[in-house]
Amino acid sequence: MHYEPSWNSIIRHPTPQWFKDAKFGIYTHWGVYSVPACGPNATWYPYNMYRKGTPQYEHHVKMYGGPAKCGYKDFIPRFTGEHFDPDEWAELFKKAGAQFAGPVAEHHDGFAMWDTRYTDWNSCKMGPKRDVVGELEKSIRKQGMRFMAALHHAENWFFYPHWERDYDTADPQYAGLYGAAHNLTTAVGSDFFDQEKPAKHFLDLWKAKISELLDKYTPDMLWFDFGLKAVAEPYKLDMLADYYNRETRWGRELVVTYKAHDIPVGAGVLDIELGGFSNLAYHPWLTDTTVDTGEAWGYAQDAGYKSATVLIHDLVDNVSKNGCLLLNVGPKADGEIPEEARICLNGIGEWLRVNGESLFGTTPWVIYGEGPTQKKEGSFNEDKAARYTAMDIRFAVKDNVLYATCLGWPGEHVTIKSLNILYPGEVQQVSLLGSGQSLSWDFSDAGLRVTLPVEKPCDHAFVLKIVRGRPFSALRGTT
Repeated sequence: MHYEPSWNSIIRHPTPQWFKDAKFGIYTHWGVYSVPACGPNATWYPYNMYRKGTPQYEHHVKMYGGPAKCGYKDFIPRFTGEHFDPDEWAELFKKAGAQFAGPVAEHHDGFAMWDTRYTDWNSCKMGPKRDVVGELEKSIRKQGMRFMAALHHAENWFFYPHWERDYDTADPQYAGLYGAAHNLTTAVGSDFFDQEKPAKHFLDLWKAKISELLDKYTPDMLWFDFGLKAVAEPYKLDMLADYYNRETRWGRELVVTYKAHDIPVGAGVLDIELGGFSNLAYHPWLTDTTVDTGEAWGYAQDAGYKSATVLIHDLVDNVSKNGCLLLNVGPKADGEIPEEARICLNGIGEWLRVNGESLFGTTPWVIYGEGPTQKKEGSFNEDKAARYTAMDIRFAVKDNVLYATCLGWPGEHVTIKSLNILYPGEVQQVSLLGSGQSLSWDFSDAGLRVTLPVEKPCDHAFVLKIVRGRPFSALRGTT
């Protein structure tokens, strides 16, 4: 199908089946910000280090003498990446169960992680002096995963204080990193989008970088951060039409994700940062979250890490509501993935090796689940999330199988009340994934009651595989 640069045409693009089946992906926030490695939100260190009153500004004064003495550009020589091993990263992500993976190609900071002709401030000419995007693209595809690239570079327009004459952000010789000087009096308003709109030269560069990225690395998925809102509509339309039209040339189905209402509904897949839906959604969607507990996104020295249990529960809950989970990992400046993150990823992978069939390639059922714990709807709600219990059960279906995942160990018995909507005779067989023991079960108006084995087959969550058949012995001739 050919797409024109109009919303009427763009929204005809279907969500690819591979994405609907994939359910789980991993991406990396790795850049110059991993050198100071200071939270909260380590990827926003280059923004906050120039703004008095923020914890990261105070840290920068204490550690480096302040932004007038040490600008963000001065961290680049220490962004060495000597332990960066794209094959090792890709193997780790594959073992964790990811079906797609990739890097942040350029964050708000303006430092590109690929071999680009549009700026010298990139990972090939500075820092690691390697084509990070290109190397990861090869390694990720070698592991059989789809390749994605995340783009935040629209936010570079408002990221640095060009009005601060004492800082290097106002020096024209560094405009390739910090952006050409504009809004030279002071920041306007409390919202980024209250500031002056991006200029044509900025938007031309934004679009050119994307086109180059597509030409060089042919990503299966483009992920956009909230700065897409500020991009002029004709640029968004041209970019989306160009990307979707590459499906025919590349012979692959492609995905674009976006936040809020930065593009019209149906033009891509909605991403809900650090949150999700409270109920079953009518469209495929995505949550992006991070393996660390402090929302650092990039590596931060003092960051805590989530447990595999928390992330597996979020993944199962998302899938039951027609969603997908994209998990971020923040490597250190030398390219090493923190051991705490590895432990978490390995835990997810071990669980998926036993229970992956209950997620990959499934579709939502008519009910997402049952139990007392409900996720608060919307973005940035993870810190308000209640922890799931054995009474919380989530559903997914594949062919004639209904998977019921208990988000805790129920003990000797479990009764799934929601299954009372099934007909007598519809349940033919019940088993517990990972367990070789036969299960006894009883179906009644109260639901499906299953007697569980004494020994748990795994950790974190437990999946009942319910094989269904036709509820009547003969359908023809019945009244």
